[in-house]
Amino acid sequence: MAKKNIVELTVEKTIEAPAHALELGVEGGIKIGQAIPGAKSQPLQKARNYWWLLGPGLTTGASDDDPSGIATYSQAGAQYGFGLLWLAAFTFPLMAIIQEMCARIGLVTGRGLAGNIRVHFGRKVLYISTLFLFAANTFNIGADIGAMANAVQLVAPRFNFGFLVVGFTVVILLLQVFTPYVRYAKYLKWLALVLFAYILSAILSKPNWGTVVHYSAIPHITFSKEQILLICAILGTTITPYLFFWQTSQEIEEEIAVGQTTITSRQGSDKEPMKKMRIDVWTGMFLSNLVMFFIIAACASVLYTHGIHNITTAAQAAEALKPFAGNATFWLFAAGIVGTGLLAIPVMAGASAYAISESIGKRQGLNSKLKQASAFYGVIIISMILGLALNFIGLNPIKALIYSAVLNGMVAPVILVLIMLIARNKHVMGDWKNSRLSAAIGWTLTGLMAISGLAAIYALIP
Repeated sequence: MAKKNIVELTVEKTIEAPAHALELGVEGGIKIGQAIPGAKSQPLQKARNYWWLLGPGLTTGASDDDPSGIATYSQAGAQYGFGLLWLAAFTFPLMAIIQEMCARIGLVTGRGLAGNIRVHFGRKVLYISTLFLFAANTFNIGADIGAMANAVQLVAPRFNFGFLVVGFTVVILLLQVFTPYVRYAKYLKWLALVLFAYILSAILSKPNWGTVVHYSAIPHITFSKEQILLICAILGTTITPYLFFWQTSQEIEEEIAVGQTTITSRQGSDKEPMKKMRIDVWTGMFLSNLVMFFIIAACASVLYTHGIHNITTAAQAAEALKPFAGNATFWLFAAGIVGTGLLAIPVMAGASAYAISESIGKRQGLNSKLKQASAFYGVIIISMILGLALNFIGLNPIKALIYSAVLNGMVAPVILVLIMLIARNKHVMGDWKNSRLSAAIGWTLTGLMAISGLAAIYALIP
């Protein structure tokens, strides 16, 4: 199946313009007189072309490192030192391949993931899965809003917690509901750069790089209940269902933003968009896992070394780093919590909205206005309000994360099975169906996530 290109240039190739390029004053993704991607150019020009290629994959990967994920990675470093560093390299290809499948499904079918599940498998499984997804995301949103408020209080203790959580909720809602998609996509893309704060904080903590390299390559597992639960938590926060739905839907949003407003016009794809998508997705997943790697390394080299083994929140990790790693590391860690929250919370709320709206056949998408997609934006608003409320009813943020992890552990294997069945279907995917290697890795990941979910439930049993 081939998709008609939107823009034709006076060169041999035609290149489809991504929506996030339009806000930069780009015509068809290429400025007049600018070298096209792949052309010979100076390093700066190559960097600009590479940045232009990035979009949904980058923001999806970056959103995976939310404040809850940061807390999980910090606990891994504080409790087990460098022992779990290998998970960053281990999960990278698994995460990238499954996200590439999701993106490919969106590009070829012209529908989001929930829409594809509804069409090919019916509504019953989809309703149950989206209900669990909504619940898990809401718990996670609540924990992340609280973490952002706590991070601000670290540097400005006079700010009231209630005022901060309400303020963050209102700001995120206003941006998501009333900001045009092209501008909003650009905002999320630039916000992904906040993750480099964690890379810098790890470098400033001065770990023993020989030890880091050793533990990165050789797995160290004790098989204790506590470590099994933590490994399951890392897998759950790295390969999580909301990323599947968001990735697929964002590929659709990009196409709608450049004029492909019907399913028929979006169906099919060719080599150029697929190549661009793969660069985008693998870059985003690499950044996500690179940040996980450096957070574990920083906390291992500072907190574990100084006997601080019990970290329960990202803000607590930042505070614990300060006496040993200095103010710069503390400020970078705290700023990263707020920045990643601003990026990840809209993605989680949006993923729930895409899944539920497509499940019930309602119009969805950030390209639509509030009146046009009231059900879609209604889910976002309800999810945010419920997440906010969790911070006022005394729910412990760690319990919220545990509930979220368990729910994700239950729904992730089910969604992964459906993704695998769609991605291998020649009738649906045409020439872009899974290769044997992708299928093997995908089914391995599905089995691993099923085992992880069961292990997490077992580890929680007293």
